[in-house]
Amino acid sequence: MAVKLRLQRKGRKKAPYYHIVAADSRSPRDGKYIERLGFYNPLTVPATIEINRDAAFKWVMNGAIPTDTVNAILKFKGVNFQKHLAIGVKKGAFTQEEADAKMADWLTAKDAKIKSRVEKTKQAVVDRHKAISGIAKVVAAPVVAPVEEVTEVVEVAETAAGTVEAVVAEEVVEIKDNVETVVEEAVAVVEESPISDAAPEAAEPTSTEETTTEEA
Repeated sequence: MAVKLRLQRKGRKKAPYYHIVAADSRSPRDGKYIERLGFYNPLTVPATIEINRDAAFKWVMNGAIPTDTVNAILKFKGVNFQKHLAIGVKKGAFTQEEADAKMADWLTAKDAKIKSRVEKTKQAVVDRHKAISGIAKVVAAPVVAPVEEVTEVVEVAETAAGTVEAVVAEEVVEIKDNVETVVEEAVAVVEESPISDAAPEAAEPTSTEETTTEEA
């Protein structure tokens, strides 16, 4: 019986996760399996992988054939490297103690890489939330105009204002003088007019008196 190490689909539509199983190569994808070896969720960043390394190593050494995806998982988790070391020990390339030390060093380095990737992912999520929440970004300070230019503008404005005030004052004085002249002329005309009208009235009674005297 040929044994395959493959994925068994679980979960709902558009949200799958998988069990890593050892099953008969003739069984259907979601059918019976011999042993469950681990769990795989490709939707997380990075992907979540949990596997029984010793059980997977036993099946690989006994001739089980992994699918492409499961083979990538075994390589990522160090099962293939463990197989490589076991073959080296059998051939006498190095001792079992040396193989165990190399395996421990490999796992330590791999765990450090995985933790670094997880931290980067968390920081990326935090940065994205900050960008969406609308936190103000640091804006460069505005460029301030030189003080000398501002002073010159103020002086020009003050000079212009003084000139305008002087011109307005001169025009007001001229208008005031013209008004006073017109008023004086009008007063003179008014004072002359009653005297000229009163003279004829005074002359008329005299002529009447003369006429009465002659008749008498």
